[in-house]
Amino acid sequence: MTTVHTPLDLEPLGPHFGALVHGLDLAIASDEEVTALRAALVDRKVLFLRDQRLDDDGQVRLGRRIGELTASHPVVGGVDDAHPEIYALDSTDNGFADVWHTDVTFMKRPPLGSILRAVILPPTGGDTTWADAQLAYDSLSEPVRRLVDQLTAIHDGTREFGYYLAQRGGNVWEGQQVSRLDPVEHPVVRVHPETGRRGIFVNPGFTSHIVGVSDFESRAILDLLYAHLTKPEHIVRHRWRPGDVALWDNRSTAHYANRDYGSARRVMHRITLRGDIPRGPKD
Repeated sequence: MTTVHTPLDLEPLGPHFGALVHGLDLAIASDEEVTALRAALVDRKVLFLRDQRLDDDGQVRLGRRIGELTASHPVVGGVDDAHPEIYALDSTDNGFADVWHTDVTFMKRPPLGSILRAVILPPTGGDTTWADAQLAYDSLSEPVRRLVDQLTAIHDGTREFGYYLAQRGGNVWEGQQVSRLDPVEHPVVRVHPETGRRGIFVNPGFTSHIVGVSDFESRAILDLLYAHLTKPEHIVRHRWRPGDVALWDNRSTAHYANRDYGSARRVMHRITLRGDIPRGPKD
C-alpha cells in the first residue's frame, strides 16, 4: 500500500479504505492542499468532507484543479447551459443509482474519478455505499485471482441509458457526439495506472458478460465477483448531510445509492474527471 504524507487531517474509516477529511475548505484550498487531496484520493479511494460551501461554479473549479473534466455524461446533458460538466441526479427525473456500478464503464475511457455534492437531501435515507475493488481482489483466493486475471468482459450502457439516448439524443464525449452505445471490452481485473494495484473491474450496472466462456460460466463468475466485491468488510457507507462532498477514485471502487426515501426528493450534483483506457494484468 502506498503511504501518502500530506498536511491533510485524515480520519481513516478502515485500515485501507475511505477517510473523512477534516479542516479543509474546498472553496479556498491551496495548491498544496489540492495536490495532497489528489494523492489521498488515490491512496484511500473515497474521501468525505463535511460543511463545504461549494456551489455549481465552485464544484467545477475544484474539479479543474484536480484533473481534466469530462462532459456531464455520455448520454445525459449538463444541469444547465452554464454547467455542461455537471450531471444532476434528481430523484424526480429518474435520477437513481440503486444498482452497484462503476461510473461510465460502458465507454472506452471511463472516468478517473468523480466529485459528488449534496444539493437536496431527503429527511431520512439516501445513503451511498462504496466498495473497495482492490481490497476485494486481494482477498480472493489465489486460484480465483489467477482465473480472473486472464479474463475480459463486455460493458454495455444500453440497458440503463438506451431509452434515454433514443428519446433525447446523446452528449459530446471525448470530442465525439454519442449517437449510439456500442459495447466495449475491458479487463475483468484492472491494474491501477498510478499504483499498479489490481482491482475487480466488473459491475452489475454495466457489465453484460465475460468474453470467451459460456453464458452459464459467465453468470457464475460474475455473480461470484459481485458477491465478493460487496461483502461488508469491503465497503464504507456514507450518511449524507447538507454541505457534504464526496470524492472517489472510479478506477478502484464501485458504489450504490440507497433508494429508501419514499417520495421525498434527493438531488446530487456530480462531475467526473477524464480517465484512461483500462489495462489488465495481460497488457
